[in-house]
Amino acid sequence: MIAPDAARVRAVVRKELRDYRRKRAIVVSMAVLPLLFLAEPVVAIFLVPSSGTDLDNYVVLPLLYLLLIPVLTPGTLAAYAVAGEREQGTLEPLLTTPIRKQEFILGKAAAVMIPTLALSYTVFSLFLIAVALFAKPAIASAVFHQGPVLLALFLFAPLLAGWAIVVGMAVSVRASEVRVAQQLGTLASFPIIGVVALLAVGVIHPTFGVAVLFAVVLLAIDVRALRIVARMFDRERLVTGTKAARS
Repeated sequence: MIAPDAARVRAVVRKELRDYRRKRAIVVSMAVLPLLFLAEPVVAIFLVPSSGTDLDNYVVLPLLYLLLIPVLTPGTLAAYAVAGEREQGTLEPLLTTPIRKQEFILGKAAAVMIPTLALSYTVFSLFLIAVALFAKPAIASAVFHQGPVLLALFLFAPLLAGWAIVVGMAVSVRASEVRVAQQLGTLASFPIIGVVALLAVGVIHPTFGVAVLFAVVLLAIDVRALRIVARMFDRERLVTGTKAARS
């Protein structure tokens, strides 16, 4: 397999980021959701009783809730990546260039990943700053002593975002409309919600070992899924609406 050309991937990324600046409605809708998700953990932390032997259990769930942000944030951009451009008629000029499908997919995915991580890490930081400045000392101490969960927040963000982006782009490649792609792309959040639920009820205990193991598994899944999406990409079908004939 020929390695993707980094210059072509960067060109796709730059093109996508320029498009985001022109389509501010998409970026605004993408930014509103993380801010809404920030409100619930902050309120939950401030309502936690400052005394009790199970204080750590009270603060874990709001932290885990933040993991949904990198999963739900990229849905709009990932759904627009192919289906949106096809609707607006801007996909054909790009596909008629010598760019290979792996370079196209990597560039599109990277362009969605950049604002997703920027928003996710910003929200994580705002949450921790709010806890450090305004939460009761016992609550703040309990939050910052959740080492494995805090590690998971920052370690899992790109991996969870990668999963959501790959699923969203797979749907976008096949969907005929952006709205359909966005609706189906939300399915990417279901497995993550299930994992968060298992962590919240104590079926899975958050430890450093579990965090690293989950990270390795997610990375392998993301890489495999990205290759599957690249194989799903049919340049002729996207341009002409018919599948390319196999020789």
